[in-house]
Amino acid sequence: MGSEDASRVVVPRNFRLLEELERGEKGIGDGTVSYGMDDADDVYMRSWTGTIIGPQNTVHEGRIYQLKLFCDTDYPDKPPIVRFQTRINMTCVNQETGMVEPSLFPMLANWLREYTMEDILIGLKKEMSALQNRGLSQPVEGNEEQRMEAKGLVLRCSIL
Repeated sequence: MGSEDASRVVVPRNFRLLEELERGEKGIGDGTVSYGMDDADDVYMRSWTGTIIGPQNTVHEGRIYQLKLFCDTDYPDKPPIVRFQTRINMTCVNQETGMVEPSLFPMLANWLREYTMEDILIGLKKEMSALQNRGLSQPVEGNEEQRMEAKGLVLRCSIL
């Protein structure tokens, strides 16, 4: 009974997500990353939104990146699905879908239960500053029309 495994307490999924929600609502560090629930009525707490303000001295400086994080029922044992809503050019992001490719982002590829959504956002911000990403040309700022179609959104304007 003296082993580390016996003394290790596994926090249930919902408690863990409530802790993350509380931390996200309070604000993180220097305020350049934030996150919260996408839908307050989602009792399973699966859909989350994240924001990263691009790091200084990179092509990302001054840009605001919106992300979606989807925590399925096996989170935190398995990583969330992470997708940039805002178009971005990074080596770990699929240019067509905005998905962060787990095989190209070590934190997702080598996921540990202790990692959080905050860790992912901070890790992605650090990745923006990495040598291979800091100077990549970026798509024009603004809403990504191609991805809006993929989300099934229809924009309509009426003149009354």
